[in-house]
Amino acid sequence: MQQAPFHQLPDDGLAPASAFFVTADDGRRLRIALWQPRGKHTSGTVLLFPGRTEYVEKYAPIAHRLTDEGYAVLAIDWRGQGMSDRLQDDPRPGHITEFSDYQRDVEQMVAVAGQHELPRPWHLLAHSMGGCIALAALMNGLPVKSAAFSAPMWGISLRPFQHGAARGIASLAGRIGRGGNVVPGSGGASDTYVLDESFNDNLLTGNVDEWARLVREAANWPQLTIGGASFDWVGQALNECSRLSRLASPDIPMLVALGSEEKVVAAQAIRDRAKRWPNGRLLEIAGARHEIMIETTDRRNQFMAAMLAHFRAS
Repeated sequence: MQQAPFHQLPDDGLAPASAFFVTADDGRRLRIALWQPRGKHTSGTVLLFPGRTEYVEKYAPIAHRLTDEGYAVLAIDWRGQGMSDRLQDDPRPGHITEFSDYQRDVEQMVAVAGQHELPRPWHLLAHSMGGCIALAALMNGLPVKSAAFSAPMWGISLRPFQHGAARGIASLAGRIGRGGNVVPGSGGASDTYVLDESFNDNLLTGNVDEWARLVREAANWPQLTIGGASFDWVGQALNECSRLSRLASPDIPMLVALGSEEKVVAAQAIRDRAKRWPNGRLLEIAGARHEIMIETTDRRNQFMAAMLAHFRAS
């Protein structure tokens, strides 16, 4: 492992993570961050799977809350974002050629957790795109005792007839060598959502302080951000959501949180999966948007309290 940078805003008093680079089995360099539990008591370890466009620094406040509860927290920059290797010459689009490649990144997380002998039991916390990657990882035998999801990408928020059209266009773009280009309407290659959208119109959070933190992070660390999704990413993501929807749910205790104002991922896909998940629980949070873990205090605390109780009971 090679030491990696971990960024902090000047007025951030939270304990920093230890960050390091590891190499996946296909040669891609990945950045992983580790927060150690505070105090002598240990409750276990949380493997944290971020969403699309994200980077490990974004989760420092969540990790701080979890380390206060005695958990080690291990998070990753997925390939193609954050400080992990970008996958094409233009580093800005959110891009992937095979969605299954994210499972290579998961394998590295598990290897790192083992090498550091992180305390057990291990639990999973996944947000948005990380929820899609996590569902596949659980089906592949990810060694965790329980799973908690925040607005997982088990479907993308498109009208039903648009899914087929989007797949077809993405496939065509790939065949003519444009698969790495940004899909119109997903944000330009050079765009950064939190810098280009107003707080009042954003789809992520109703918490103005958290929104301001995201804006400051993106302005201070533009090298960590990415723009809109590539044609290849869209096609691969739609295909993976469709593939997973046809498979049975894993036999593991599960909690999933869904905001009533969700407009990024498909809310019905989350409800459908929750209904057919043995020992699964759906927590619907009134007024919450996509980013439940950085929502207003009351909404965020609903999920955090339920998640901690879920982990303790597993």
